[in-house]
Amino acid sequence: MQQDTYRYHARFYDLLYEPAARIVRDIGQLIYPPRENIAILDVGCGTGTQLALYQKPGCRLVGLDSSPAMLAQAAHKLGTTAELQVGEATQIPFAAGSFDLVTVIFVLHEMSPEDRPAVLQESRRVVKPDGRIMLIDYHPGPYPWLMGQVWHHLIRLMEISAGPEHFGNYRHFMASGGLDTLVAGQPLRVDQRYVSEHGVTAIHLLCPE
Repeated sequence: MQQDTYRYHARFYDLLYEPAARIVRDIGQLIYPPRENIAILDVGCGTGTQLALYQKPGCRLVGLDSSPAMLAQAAHKLGTTAELQVGEATQIPFAAGSFDLVTVIFVLHEMSPEDRPAVLQESRRVVKPDGRIMLIDYHPGPYPWLMGQVWHHLIRLMEISAGPEHFGNYRHFMASGGLDTLVAGQPLRVDQRYVSEHGVTAIHLLCPE
């Protein structure tokens, strides 16, 4: 059985990481605003923060994560408003065309290079033909302002603290061009693209082709 790498700090995850992540999450809401009566899948949902932003009447909220400890925090946060399931992002356990929106938030950078394309392929499979896939992750720069350099180094420290395998995957993700390179190799069209003011994060809203 695979060890839950988040079992020790799942309870503190929001306190440590969400203050910074919330800024780009809010911009993601502007790019794809919450609306009623849609089905949303958050791949690698963690503590459920992304799903909580999309709680609207009639919405089906679904979270998938490989960490039972993170899902326990999500269940505490979301209660009965979301379906939460243990599973792998490379083998999403839902039928094709099930969701209006699939979100993959700060997940791809921590995965092995071999798994990242499979996550996008699975996301494309389960999204509806007229649906959208939203990716949010770190951006390899350039970092035009002093604060961009500061944020970049803070992010590196956070990634180092996550362990050598996690940091190695992060380094590969950044060195290979981040989301731009990853998306370019997939049958997905970029509907909207946003890079944060300091150049450290990026959002891609994608349409299946």
